[in-house]
Amino acid sequence: MAHTKAQGSVRGNRDSISKRLGIKLYGGQKAKVGNIIARQKGSKFFPGPGVSMGRDFTLFAIKDGIVNFKSLNGKKFAEVING
Repeated sequence: MAHTKAQGSVRGNRDSISKRLGIKLYGGQKAKVGNIIARQKGSKFFPGPGVSMGRDFTLFAIKDGIVNFKSLNGKKFAEVING
């Protein structure tokens, strides 16, 4: 008999590839121009001074300095300040 009866448990045994989202440089760490600060889906963090946002919502440094996170009116911001 060439039946494969145990196929049902194997067929759905796949998982998607993780996207490696999250904070890459934390507050107090040094950032150089172009360093990625955060990868995110949607604007969980917004760009502050010294930070820009890519079209996939990636936050990256546009000047050298120290990364800092702050909250203003319930909105979270990432900024790069001179250090």
